[in-house]
Amino acid sequence: MPFHSSISISPTITAYFWKNSETLEDLFDQVLLKDSSIKRLEGMQSIEHKKGFLGVRMLVQHIGFTDFDLVYDATGKPHLETNNTITSTKIKHISISHSHEFSSICVSTDEIIGVDLEKVKEKVLRIAPRFMDVTHLEDLSIEKQTKKATVIWGVKEAIFKIKNEVGISFPDHISEDSFTLEDKSGSAHLHFNSIHESFSFQFYEIESFIFVCAKPK
Repeated sequence: MPFHSSISISPTITAYFWKNSETLEDLFDQVLLKDSSIKRLEGMQSIEHKKGFLGVRMLVQHIGFTDFDLVYDATGKPHLETNNTITSTKIKHISISHSHEFSSICVSTDEIIGVDLEKVKEKVLRIAPRFMDVTHLEDLSIEKQTKKATVIWGVKEAIFKIKNEVGISFPDHISEDSFTLEDKSGSAHLHFNSIHESFSFQFYEIESFIFVCAKPK
């Protein structure tokens, strides 16, 4: 079935994954959308992007909410208006990502979170010098370099989603401590506007994708 899986990241944080194998029409028929979301969907050119958008709404429904509960603030960050739903789940934070045929949401009852989902592609190695310290890829096979660079990109995306401030540069402001793929977790830091913040992250393989969840330390 299109609902793929869930991951319990901690007692208060859970990630959910939807595999968009249905047709666009089938997805659309299953989702309750508010007018602004329909307008947003109609403005999308890519079928893949449309299915990713609807897959996120399917996951929102899967956990007992609807698109009417999903709102975005002035900076574009998503929130669930829990007072507008009959569910008793006390979710305080939500982060969203979709890539190719997968959509994901991650919800937390206490901690701020940011997530990213990326398909593992070897082309990430071509752009790695633009966003990361490539010494972190030394002495690895091409396969492991590709996965690790994808993790690092996901870490930086996830942290950016948490902060969501104009001017943050992946190579200049976000750095990661040394880690291995076997660790499945690590630490990263944001140095921006004379402020230093630290984050922890965990990462998982979902078929040919890397999923990263970050949170402030």
